Amino acid sequence: MHPELIAVWDTLQTLRRDKTKQAPRAEQPEGVSISLLPFQLEGLYWLQHQEEGVWRGGLLADEMGMGKTIQMISLLVADPKRPSLVVAPTVAILQWRNEMQKYAPGLRVVVWHGAQRSRDRDTLSTVDVVLTSYAVLESTFRRDRYGVTRNGRHVREQSLLHAMKWRRIILDEAHHIKERTSNTARSAFALQSDFKWCLSGTPLQNRVGELYTMVRFLGGDPFAFYYCRQCPCKSASWEFHNNSYCVHCGHKPMVHLSFWNFMILRPIQRDGTEEGEGEEAFARLRLLLDCIMLRRTKLERADDMGLPPRTIEVRRDYFSPEEEDLYRSLYSSTTRKFSTFLDQGTVLNNYSNIFTLLTRMRQMSNHPDLVLRSATRSNVDLLGDVAQVNVCKLCLEEAEDAILSQCRHVFCRACMQQYLNSFEGDQDPSLRRDTQDEPDCPYCHAVLSVDLDAPALEPPQPLAVRGDPKRQGILSRLDLANWHSSTKIEALVEELTLLREQPDRTIKSLVFSQFVNFLDLIAFRLQRAGFRICRLEGNMTPDARDRTIRLFMDNPGITVFLVSLKAGGVALNLTEASRVYLMDPWWNPAVEVQAMDRIHRLGQHRPIVVKRMIIENSIESRIIELQNKKSTLDSLQWTRVFLTVQVLWLMQLLGMTTLRWAVSVSMICVSCLPCEFWGPMDGSLYIVRRSLSGDGTEHDPYCHAICTDKTRVQKSASLPDRWRLPCIKGIK
Repeated sequence: MHPELIAVWDTLQTLRRDKTKQAPRAEQPEGVSISLLPFQLEGLYWLQHQEEGVWRGGLLADEMGMGKTIQMISLLVADPKRPSLVVAPTVAILQWRNEMQKYAPGLRVVVWHGAQRSRDRDTLSTVDVVLTSYAVLESTFRRDRYGVTRNGRHVREQSLLHAMKWRRIILDEAHHIKERTSNTARSAFALQSDFKWCLSGTPLQNRVGELYTMVRFLGGDPFAFYYCRQCPCKSASWEFHNNSYCVHCGHKPMVHLSFWNFMILRPIQRDGTEEGEGEEAFARLRLLLDCIMLRRTKLERADDMGLPPRTIEVRRDYFSPEEEDLYRSLYSSTTRKFSTFLDQGTVLNNYSNIFTLLTRMRQMSNHPDLVLRSATRSNVDLLGDVAQVNVCKLCLEEAEDAILSQCRHVFCRACMQQYLNSFEGDQDPSLRRDTQDEPDCPYCHAVLSVDLDAPALEPPQPLAVRGDPKRQGILSRLDLANWHSSTKIEALVEELTLLREQPDRTIKSLVFSQFVNFLDLIAFRLQRAGFRICRLEGNMTPDARDRTIRLFMDNPGITVFLVSLKAGGVALNLTEASRVYLMDPWWNPAVEVQAMDRIHRLGQHRPIVVKRMIIENSIESRIIELQNKKSTLDSLQWTRVFLTVQVLWLMQLLGMTTLRWAVSVSMICVSCLPCEFWGPMDGSLYIVRRSLSGDGTEHDPYCHAICTDKTRVQKSASLPDRWRLPCIKGIK
């Protein structure tokens, strides 16, 4: 064995935190204007202790909404040495800046993002905190490492971020670097600092191997290194000349091993976590994480946080007859294509094509137009050629005398004139933006710049012309006068309408979807129904995103926020809302949990309701099954005997007198009975009940009982601590 590896685990055992003792607390930092909660002071003490120890950093993995940002800000204030670098998703950059300005005004902060960012190293050296995004970090690294072609010449541009030695490097939403071979991960590895920190509420999303990149970023010696079996050689990367011999020691690749793969990853992949070498490797992983990671949940710190209850409900609807026919046709076509790949033995070579087929089925579950009116012309032959038109973003009709704003949005000339007049008092005062000195774009809320005297726009090019920069989304390819909604969109309208009819008319909602074109259709339908909305998409600049978020938070008249799941599913604080609608399920349940926690976090005072909109008998049902399997990763192993006791206890709690009920914990159906009691790990609770009748048409897939109506939520509650149920793994 390599001499450095002989006492690795014994050394870790001595550094392991004693969780049986009361965690010490740090003093309240003088430069922080908000009083930290007890568990946040404990977190601050742990942060300071980690920097004084051998790790010089670590992984803060508190659950979403527990204040990881304010704890790191407190650490920056407690140690004012500069400069520090914060790398965050684009949507979170200005949120970091706003929180620093609000709670730590003494910190000097600069946002290093966009084309106008400073190229002066001295400027960055004089500030306390530099904020940038993963996209900028990757871009500067790539231009530095591989160069860029300009004016026919290949040149390399020095990366200012990688040339500097930082006091601290903080990766917010650190799971962005989970793919260790990506340029984003490589760019993070190349940064230099005294201390390194990772922040993530979901550090493990799919597999154990994703933790490697965070360990590697934090230093990871010896866990992230490659070692030679024949000499003391070690390296942080796989460096071999022509894959023939090591550039450091000259030995063959086969005598080198990755310590992480050999001691942790491969045994777990081979044997699992409950027996043999896999169980031992899992124990080593827990030992390592105990030394570098701090993880608290909302349930554990419920007394400190005082959050309102969160209820998760599933709304299951069925296709209309027309939608059912279209979906079955697409399903049959997809099945035939997959069977062709299978018969030809080319499945491995057609992963991208298979993923495209699955994506079309998911889009068809949302609205047929997402497939039939696709810009890629997939299945467009069913409808013939599709003409495009310019659609006004104000009236949502075909634009008359269309003009284009600087932010590349189309409006009717008359609509824009009327909109601008509203800022001069010609319209209803309730429609004015009182907090703004100048008008903003009604679509993206960027500063509005438009020439009312510009010549009218020409109609968009036909779909055959690919890559047209003036294409205005799916609405430009629809006959809006004869457009029909979908089952799922109408279900959302029904939910929001019922919400609007409640006595409290200030309740705000978030609507998440992974498909921007689907958000276009939702926005069109909601505006026709009289809802005032705003939206957040990935193509918006940080300033535009910040303006949009502020508008939603500050304007009581705007009650619906449409958010792209990829662009706004992480790092946002939207506690003004108390309802979340997930319009389509994602493969990974951790992504949806992140989206839910945009509102279930510190600062929230209203009860939270999350509704997952699902179409039965579609691919979405299969995705839910996949999510259920992934949800068992962190669950406990319990026996069926104890489960039976819990079933009887729950029946008594709910006033049931028959055994024809089923109990599910952590979204795992453990019986064949028509009621499902779901209790996720955070203590949220939802109950789904199916009524039975002898003349029904639908059979329960487990016990074959007959179900008459669609699955509907009958009761929702939040249990006190003494009633909390542990999670159950592997029981069907």
